[in-house]
Amino acid sequence: MPAYRSNRSSSLPTWVLFSLVANGFLIVAVVLLFFQNHNFLAGWNAKASGVPPESAPGDSATLSHLGTRYQLNYADWLRLLAQEAKVVAEKHPAHLAVLAGDSLSLWFPNDLLPSDQVWLNQGISGETSGGLLKRLNLFDQTQPEIIFVMIGINDLIRGLPDETVIENQREIIHYLRQMHPNSQIVVQSILPHAGAAATWQGRDRLQNLPNDRIRALNRELAAIATREQVTYLDLHPLFTNPQGDLRPKLSTDGLHLSEDGYLVWRSALLLYSQAGLARNGK
Repeated sequence: MPAYRSNRSSSLPTWVLFSLVANGFLIVAVVLLFFQNHNFLAGWNAKASGVPPESAPGDSATLSHLGTRYQLNYADWLRLLAQEAKVVAEKHPAHLAVLAGDSLSLWFPNDLLPSDQVWLNQGISGETSGGLLKRLNLFDQTQPEIIFVMIGINDLIRGLPDETVIENQREIIHYLRQMHPNSQIVVQSILPHAGAAATWQGRDRLQNLPNDRIRALNRELAAIATREQVTYLDLHPLFTNPQGDLRPKLSTDGLHLSEDGYLVWRSALLLYSQAGLARNGK
């Protein structure tokens, strides 16, 4: 796994950017960009599309995208991520972006990450908000331009209360603002699951987690982001069907993301990067 990545450029139509700036984060803009870039997936290795069904949150993570499958326990992951962050800190690349979170961030395919940033992936499969909070120091010495945080779904699956997720999110924001005062902090919404349509091996736990609860929690996250003066990136509506569940086409098992799911996420990051950074003069 390379410590950091930089990818080829991709263009974004001016009219899409104008629409985004004029009207905020538009679902229609992401959908249009999704179809524009759908050919980007041609030849992409499907093994990098997401955590396979047998690798559930809380299990050891499987690195099939390296070509050789092997298992890492949590302590191994901490050592690996610390090593990668150390390399990045020494290289000090321009336009560094950090992905901090769980398996959804971990399995974001390198080739689909927006090319205007150099990416440091700090995701761990099965991670909780409390676990992420305790290991944010692993990339203290890096100097990111942007830090993207997505965390919380594993807390909810494990039955932890919303208050725990909210407090940990608040502490994560406080820590990142203190350690990275020149970085943009972007809190991303918790994504929905597919409910009864899920095939993930822990689907019974998903039945006890209403997507309405996730939506309510996201509203609280948005309020926290506003109070803490960081960015809230609402991805949730991009992934839901009319019933409020995760769209089957965007998932491999009703919890983890498919190729199309990552392409939607990529499109949202592109829109944020090319419009949000432009507004900040970067």
